[in-house]
Amino acid sequence: MPTDYAATQDYLFSLKAKGVKFGIDRMRLLTASIGHPERATPAIHLAGTNGKGSVAAMLEAIFSSAGWRTGLYTSPHLVKLGERVQVARHLLTEDEIVAYTRELLPIAESVSHGSPDDHPSFFEFMTAMAFLQFARKRCDIAIIETGLGGRLDATNVVTPEVAVITSIGLDHCDMLGDTLEQIAAEKAGIIKPGKPVVIGRLPPEAEVVIRGVAAGQGAPVHSVREVFGEDTAGYPTTVFEGDHQRWNAATAVLVARCFDAHWRLTDDVVARGLRDARWPGRWQRTMIGGRPLILDASHNPEGAGTLDAQLRRLVTDTGRGPVVVTGVLGAARARPLLETISRYAAEIHLVMPQQSRASSFEELEALVPKTFAGRIARTTVAEVFPDANTCTVGGPTDTVVVTGSIYLLGEVMARIEPARGRIESRLQDF
Repeated sequence: MPTDYAATQDYLFSLKAKGVKFGIDRMRLLTASIGHPERATPAIHLAGTNGKGSVAAMLEAIFSSAGWRTGLYTSPHLVKLGERVQVARHLLTEDEIVAYTRELLPIAESVSHGSPDDHPSFFEFMTAMAFLQFARKRCDIAIIETGLGGRLDATNVVTPEVAVITSIGLDHCDMLGDTLEQIAAEKAGIIKPGKPVVIGRLPPEAEVVIRGVAAGQGAPVHSVREVFGEDTAGYPTTVFEGDHQRWNAATAVLVARCFDAHWRLTDDVVARGLRDARWPGRWQRTMIGGRPLILDASHNPEGAGTLDAQLRRLVTDTGRGPVVVTGVLGAARARPLLETISRYAAEIHLVMPQQSRASSFEELEALVPKTFAGRIARTTVAEVFPDANTCTVGGPTDTVVVTGSIYLLGEVMARIEPARGRIESRLQDF
């Protein structure tokens, strides 16, 4: 039985090392054994290839602006494990993680007695912690992001007030399918009978699948495209930059409209929430050593499209190409990102995030288009950001963009924002 946070991390890592477990039967056993805390709090359930974290953050801010006590469950974390479970944006503390692990460990052993495959995974442990925390802290609303997919995700034991599918793109194809239709079917697994569904701007073939599942469940569909049209000029504004974030804001607005007058989600409250939302690493602008630094988690093929638009605008605004620091997990993600980066960057500095799935320098270099004429260098996060006030790449007038894996952004944030604490990278992946 772990007695401190270091031992608790070791135990949780031992679960993570056993790999991802799909299916919700184990989670059903676990939640039944702890009194079904997932039923204690009204929930919004979000799935999507991209955008679900931003929409979750916007919804948290909207409900908080209306005076409600919010629970927020997201993954992965950037720096600290406790980021995954927040109440009123207060992170789950190390002491709480230790206490919940000690509480859940004997229950996990009991439910898996005689059947080791029934032992909860790392992600299932964290999901149970979230449900317990939200119930015990008497949250008014829980905003819950799926970990991977939807149909077989551990979070799918909830019956939400609203299901949300933010976007559909080709990512995690080895687990979710290699077509937009297959991936859409997995994400649509969060749709529940009679409960409204809000969909973002989806590819037509994916939308057909999701509407079919919703019809079969008697679930009304609210579509961003139908309500707001194609011209983003008419979309809600938000604190986050980029047209894609206005799509996400429209998604959050439609979710808010699904709640009745009791929730007091007036137009003014919604607008204030969209202005006040916080979600690090989404074209996040900051300064380091007197120079502009942008942190952006465009980590997959769909994200490469939004990165293209943001880099194009940056070059237009500054009149020069940025210095880009990037590291990615897997060639399927690296190829479109490096193709995009190479169209705009003055220099590309390659790093390898501290994850087993990180693409090697050789893999990344091979994927940089031959037409790229700028400098390509191998480096590390520690070399680029030796301390909180120093960036060693580029010149004094350059804008530095860090983009790619969300785990890379976590490593950078841990160095430039030391108040976040030491990075817990071995518990990041999934």
